[in-house]
Amino acid sequence: MKIKVKDKVLVTAGKYKGKTGTVMRLLQKQNRVTVEKVNIRTRHIKKTTTQAGQRLQYEAPFSVSNVKLICPSCNKATRVAYKTPTKGKKYRVCKKCNESVEQAKSKVEKKK
Repeated sequence: MKIKVKDKVLVTAGKYKGKTGTVMRLLQKQNRVTVEKVNIRTRHIKKTTTQAGQRLQYEAPFSVSNVKLICPSCNKATRVAYKTPTKGKKYRVCKKCNESVEQAKSKVEKKK
């Protein structure tokens, strides 16, 4: 899967098309992602003798094919490529600006 937890993504299809958010959880076996403040669902819980009834709101997962990664360096929704250096690990690269997604992400975290 080319999307990872804490990536900023753009929803490209469905009811929430055009919204952005960060990935909270990945379900790799089902090929689904959960994005913060997107695809909000409400679960009604019936009252019991010890507890009052309530409505819980939660983010439901949806297909990973409906999101695109937002590159931290160029701030555009993009596809992801992989590059493997002669030494070191394989890393993700933005298709539009050819900048590493991991390196740019770590630079942003250091500034904060």
